[in-house]
Amino acid sequence: MPTLPVRNPFDQSIVCEWPIDTPENLSAKIETAQAAYGRWHRLPLEERIRQVQDGLKLFREKSADTARNISLQMGKPLTQSLREVETFFERAEYMVSIARETLTPELLPPKADFVRRIEHRPLGIVLNLAAWNYPLLIPVNVVVPALLAGNVVLLKHSMITPLCGAAFEGAFGHLDVPGLVTAICASHEDSARLMQDPRIRHVAFTGSVAGGRQVAQQVAARLIDTGLELGGKDPAYIAEDADLDFATANIVDGACYNAGQSCCSVDRVYVHRKHYDKFLEISQGLLAAYKLGDPFKAETTMGPLAQAAALDRLEAGVAQARQQGARVLCGGQRLANTTGNFFMPTLVADVPAKATLMQEENFGPVLPVRAVASDEEALALMNDSSLGLTASVWTQDPARAERLAQELDFGTVYQNRCDYLDPALPWSGARDSGKGSTLSRYGFYGLTRRQSIHFRRHQQEGAC
Repeated sequence: MPTLPVRNPFDQSIVCEWPIDTPENLSAKIETAQAAYGRWHRLPLEERIRQVQDGLKLFREKSADTARNISLQMGKPLTQSLREVETFFERAEYMVSIARETLTPELLPPKADFVRRIEHRPLGIVLNLAAWNYPLLIPVNVVVPALLAGNVVLLKHSMITPLCGAAFEGAFGHLDVPGLVTAICASHEDSARLMQDPRIRHVAFTGSVAGGRQVAQQVAARLIDTGLELGGKDPAYIAEDADLDFATANIVDGACYNAGQSCCSVDRVYVHRKHYDKFLEISQGLLAAYKLGDPFKAETTMGPLAQAAALDRLEAGVAQARQQGARVLCGGQRLANTTGNFFMPTLVADVPAKATLMQEENFGPVLPVRAVASDEEALALMNDSSLGLTASVWTQDPARAERLAQELDFGTVYQNRCDYLDPALPWSGARDSGKGSTLSRYGFYGLTRRQSIHFRRHQQEGAC
């Protein structure tokens, strides 16, 4: 069986050699999943809830190892990996807490001689194509609600983080009904063939816009649905009345947490000209304070980028902005004399609106900034993107936040917050940021189908 070398982005050592599934392996795993679904979807909701909770207990028992594996595979500081584990449980436990009220059949008002209700039926095998940047949080948005709803899951994790896929299988794959979650490691070609299998009834994908389009095209002929989270180019606007110190600290953290490798990182900033110079001054000091280094050392606050190719892309984006008149106030290049994929925390001022740094997802610790004269100018620039995942407005005026939110074409609009998911709210994107929702009660709807129950209790001759 072929194997995949999993490389540590800090020291370039080989973490493990992970087996890549052959087409024969994949076929066998689908058969196992189909058999599991035959048993699982017939269980009462309360029994499914119990078993999912048992799986979460098993997951917690391995929490320390799982956090360590995150840092080894994609370079996140261990403190952030441990936080990701805890957030995993916050999301999972919230979805468990609303499963009864969301999945219980909906009874319509009484009508003589009729029974009418709406059932939330499972789809079958869900193929979850997960990304590496939050290797627990991205799949948990699908895995736990899918299981609660009566589905089973084939989890194809990123080839950067296959150990995290194994963690899900270890927790949920060996319960009273074995095979509820099966981890797979497959090439793009084999994954594409997998999507053509008629036993796959839903595909959930997190990744690039180009990847999402390919997934949608591959399943379109089968008329099955997809859930697509395709990233963001998330703007922040510091309004004239903002608390500048508070806003700046949060925006810098929102741009640099996880080394900026988040779909909802702050990826461009528009600052009212009243605050512009002071914002740049404060930001520069905050960025200079980051400690780049070994993810397992307590003093490290920023780890390496997961992929070495990102370094060239980020340097090219900064160089282009400089050529177009932007000022690079700090950073702008990879960290020299290191084996790690480190990129210096970067602040770029006066960035033209059409520069790559303002138009394409950076996915690194880069903060491009420009001044604006008004709310109206900020609004136009914030909407000037094909991506619409999140946007943040930093103001002390609720009316201003509400007014801007009405016009911002984004899945989530924050006031005085950024880079955060509340599991009680649907996580969804506008425009090229994707389709469908995860989390909240709406996260169950895309993983189920509605069935109308329309029973007549007494027959009447001649009636239809």
